[in-house]
This record gives sequence, structure tokens and C-alpha cells, in this order.
Amino acid sequence: MSLPAFISYLELEKNYSPHTVKAYQKDLQEFADYCMEEFELDTMEEAAYVMIRSWIVELVGRKLSNRSVNRKVSSLKAYYKFLLRIGKIPYSPLRKHKALKTAKKLEVPFSENEMQLLEGEFRAEPTFEGVRDRLVIELLYTTGIRRAELINLMVRDVDLKAKSMKVLGKRNKERILPLLDGTIALFETYFEWRSGLDCRKDGAFVFLSSTGNKMYETLVYRIINGYFSKVSSKTKKSPHILRHTFATHLLNQGADLNSVKELLGHSSLASTQVYTHNSIAELKKIHAKAHPRSKD
Repeated sequence: MSLPAFISYLELEKNYSPHTVKAYQKDLQEFADYCMEEFELDTMEEAAYVMIRSWIVELVGRKLSNRSVNRKVSSLKAYYKFLLRIGKIPYSPLRKHKALKTAKKLEVPFSENEMQLLEGEFRAEPTFEGVRDRLVIELLYTTGIRRAELINLMVRDVDLKAKSMKVLGKRNKERILPLLDGTIALFETYFEWRSGLDCRKDGAFVFLSSTGNKMYETLVYRIINGYFSKVSSKTKKSPHILRHTFATHLLNQGADLNSVKELLGHSSLASTQVYTHNSIAELKKIHAKAHPRSKD
């Protein structure tokens, strides 16, 4: 089976995060098991579209959402595309497949007021973890970087004198991001606390745990969820919502869509346009409040 080669391809060539690779592996193994149980196929390479369709029907029957089913099929698509690339199959069995319809998912960003309220949560006696957590939140909000980009940020890529940092994004795409003065001050404070750690095992990385190990994804999520639970009643409180908040607040203040695209590291403008929904809502409020006819 070519699955191990595909997993190596995702890790080494596509530079996908461990979390993403694990999700692909789980989806593909699930389909491989289905092929064996239902059709006695030794490998997924032999699967025809009718078999994949049968699996999709089975997933829907298990009450999985259309979004979840589409994600699993997307893993299969990527796998067959890889097999096609290395000459293992003549064509993809999913070449004519159409995704199941899903409702548009609109994520609600944090408001400017909620971001302001959060400042009050950092006024306690400073500690290494407290200073680190504040910088994590500040960096996600003022630069819009992804969670994986944050935990993989290297000390050598932060240039406080130049007020910028280099980020390695998806598909090994680099971008330079500006740093605000307040963020730079937090970096300086954090580095002071960090230098006092007894052990810095993963010292090449900026963000460490109190034991000196590289910060991990679930810790970032816990930091965001923990702090924002104190100031926000929103259902979803995650690092991605802070990225969403960064983009929305910039657009609300009149930032150019192309500039926001570059800051976010999107390869296409379409990816950035999803953030304009909240910006339009803000414009509607301003329009209704300011236009003379709205007072009639």
C-alpha cells in the first residue's frame, strides 16, 4: 500500500501540521478498513467510485454532517491525486465526484469591546506563563498568524529592531509580518522571563512551556479558551477565531482586502473574502447611523 509514502509526502513536502496529517491518516485508514470488510479489497488503489459512493452513504447513515463527510472524501481525493502523480493509478475514481451541499459556516469574531475587556485579565502579578499567554494572544490578534505558525516560530525569525518577524506558512511559503510597538514591548518582557527558565530544551523556538519544551497545539487552544471564557459568551473561542478577528477588525477600519490577504498568507483572494461578511455588517451600521435618509 502507498499510504506510508503519502503520509511522508504530507509531512515532508506539503509541510502539514501533525494534527492535519493525523486527520488524513485516520480518514484513509477508515476507508481502507471499509474496503476490506465490504469488498474484500487489499488496497484502496483498486476501489471504484461506486465503492466510495457506498462508503459515503454509510457515513451519512451514521448521522455525520455533510461537512464532515466532505472532509473525509477530501482526504481520499488528495490520496488519489498523489497516486496519480506517482503513476500508481491511471485516473482518480473521484474525478467526477461532487461534494455534498453544506450550509455556509459564518464564524463570529470577538468584538473590539471584548478585546479591550481582556486587557483587564492581565493585571495580576506577572509570571512566566502569564507574560507568555499575553504575548500569545497579542501576537495572534495583531498579526493574524495561524496556530501552527505561532508554535513553530523561531527565535532567529523575530527581529525586534526591524519591528518584524518571518513566518513559515502553508506549503513552506514565507512572509514577513510587521510588529506593533506594544507587541515588541511584550516580546522584550517575555524574552526576559524566558531567559530565567531552568531548562530550555527547545530553545530555538520562541514559545515554550514552563519546563522548556516547545509549546504544543492544545496548550495554545487552552490559553485562548481560558482567557476569553472570562470576557466572552461566544460558543467558539479558539486561535482561529482570533485570526478571524484580526482580519475583520482590519477590514472594519478600512484596510485594503489585498493587503489583508498578504498579511494572512492566503494564496487567493477568495479565501480572504469570507472575512468581509462582518465588515459589511459594520458598514451597514455606519450607513444606517450616518445617512440623512435613515432619520426619516
